[in-house]
Amino acid sequence: MRRRWMGMPIAVLALTACVTINVYFPAAEAREAAKEFVDKVIGEDAQPSTPLPPVEEPAGDGGGMVLRFDPLSLLGIGTAHAQGTPDISLKTPAIQAIQARMAGRFDSALRKHFDSGALGFTGNGEVAVRDASKIALSERVAVNKAVADQNRDARAVYREIAVANKHPEWESQIREVFAKQWIASARSGWWYQSGGSWKQK
Repeated sequence: MRRRWMGMPIAVLALTACVTINVYFPAAEAREAAKEFVDKVIGEDAQPSTPLPPVEEPAGDGGGMVLRFDPLSLLGIGTAHAQGTPDISLKTPAIQAIQARMAGRFDSALRKHFDSGALGFTGNGEVAVRDASKIALSERVAVNKAVADQNRDARAVYREIAVANKHPEWESQIREVFAKQWIASARSGWWYQSGGSWKQK
C-alpha cells in the first residue's frame, strides 16, 4: 500500500503537466498584412473590387490561441506560459527591403505590361508572362528578368514573414493569403489565373 502512495506524486506531476497550447494561423491578421504589403507594391489606388475570399479558420477560437487547461495545475505544478495572440508583423528590415524592391520593379518594369495584358498574377502568388506577343521584342529579355526577380522576391517575402513571426510552418498559408490578395488588389483589366485558366478583372 505504501508503495502505491509513493508512486502518486509522479502520476500527479504527469497529469498536471497537461496544459496544451496550440497556436493557430492568424488568418485575419495575415489578410490585413497582405493587403498592406500588396497595396504598397502595386499602388494605393489599386483597391480590391471584390472582397477578399476568406481563408478557412481552424476549429476553435478562429485563429488565435486555444488552451486546454487541467484544473490540477492550480496546485502550482506543471504550469505553462502562453505567448500573446499571434500577429503578422511586416516591420522587419528584411521584409521592408524586399517590399521596396518589389514596388520599384513593379513601377519601372512590370506595371505597363500588366496594363497591356502581357502579364498576370498566378494562383500561387507570383507573376507570369501571359501573352509574350504583347511585349516588344526589344523588351522581352528585360521583362522576363523582371518577372523572375519579382517572383524570387515574392517567395522570399512569404518565407521571411513566416520566419520573422517565429512560425516558419506558416509559409504556405501566407503564400495562399498573398496569392488571393494580389488578385483582389489588381486593377480592372488586369489578368489573373483562376482554376488553371486566365481571367480578366
